[in-house]
Amino acid sequence: MNRTDRLYGIVEDLRAAAPLRRSARQIAARYEVSVRTIERDISALQQVGVPIYAEPGRRGGYAIDPSRTLPPLNFTPAEAVAVSVALRQATGSPFARAADSALRKIMAAMPSTDALAASELAERVGFLSSITRPAAIPLIIENALATRHVLRLSYVDKHGSPSEREVEPVMFLAGDDAWYLVAWCRLREDLRVFRLDRILASHDTGHSAPVREHRELPLPCSVTRITVSA
Repeated sequence: MNRTDRLYGIVEDLRAAAPLRRSARQIAARYEVSVRTIERDISALQQVGVPIYAEPGRRGGYAIDPSRTLPPLNFTPAEAVAVSVALRQATGSPFARAADSALRKIMAAMPSTDALAASELAERVGFLSSITRPAAIPLIIENALATRHVLRLSYVDKHGSPSEREVEPVMFLAGDDAWYLVAWCRLREDLRVFRLDRILASHDTGHSAPVREHRELPLPCSVTRITVSA
């Protein structure tokens, strides 16, 4: 079991046992790790605001206040990434630390499989600058990025020249004045950047695109990627 799953499981176990307490030794046996590992996990959960308290003594242990915790959240991975993008705008503001804490609480309350999917999707959203004009990303393109489907695009470049091409979506980029789709162009057999407001039409072919390691692709710019993690 990875740490994300274990943290989520500890919260759920303590919520189910409330108001009874569970010792670090009991929890460690449940997850087959050391007591010290559980103590570090509990400390990490407390630092992000999970209301776990400790009772010292022979019959002491850890307990949680279920009235102050979030139930499992039904955010989709795309919705969690959307929250992360919105909270990123707090970077550099007095609320930057609170925004990071809020996102961690959301991720901790999501089912582990959705949280991991959100983390993977978030790695394919980047920023070229700190301030970006908002844009509506077509749902068909958003879904194709998440599901790794090949798109057929009708596109007009900056010179007004139209083209039709099939692309493999790699990631979204936010610039000073627009959002872009970075994709592998099957026509050019190379990586290309498409400004979203120049895409006239898009069609999901339903064909699966090969996985391309986006961290190693030669992006034509310096990119700050967002992160989503529990």
